Amino acid sequence: MWNQDTYLKTLLFAGHAHRKQQVPSSEMSYVVHITNVAMEVANALTQGLNKDLDGTFAIQCALLHDTIEDTDVTYEDLVVAFGTKVAAGVLALTKNETLPKEAQMADSLKRIVQQGKEVRIVKMADRINNLQKPPKHWERAKIKSYQKEAQFILEQLGGVQAYIEARLKQKIDIYEQYFLE
Repeated sequence: MWNQDTYLKTLLFAGHAHRKQQVPSSEMSYVVHITNVAMEVANALTQGLNKDLDGTFAIQCALLHDTIEDTDVTYEDLVVAFGTKVAAGVLALTKNETLPKEAQMADSLKRIVQQGKEVRIVKMADRINNLQKPPKHWERAKIKSYQKEAQFILEQLGGVQAYIEARLKQKIDIYEQYFLE
């Protein structure tokens, strides 16, 4: 399934990398977000037949998914600490900020698909966790756009694990309530 010692090593690395960061629009440590994403991945791994999935790799990518994008950790740092496979998975989950904003998600999803099922599951788990009540300052158009982007993620990454896909679809449907308020 997945290795607890590797989980702890990866969590400590990610926790240190995100030590000064908080979940946006809250006072919670960012570790809450990354562990919630890892929990979604771990739960998906226990659902159905997932013998072809590398659970340890999936959990590592979940815990590290925002390190390159949001901290001073580099791809090279991840190669040294966790190897090329994990570093490549995390890099695929990282938006390329040299591209125009409207092209970043499509580019990332294309790279995620090339990394395999586990990385696809991590991205869907990340969006599940992000589909909570939006910040009060978001306007209706931004909320609708975020939901639409979540649907695009599901369409591009689906077909790998029924449980996580159904959970994401459920969250997308529930999210509609926020732009109807």
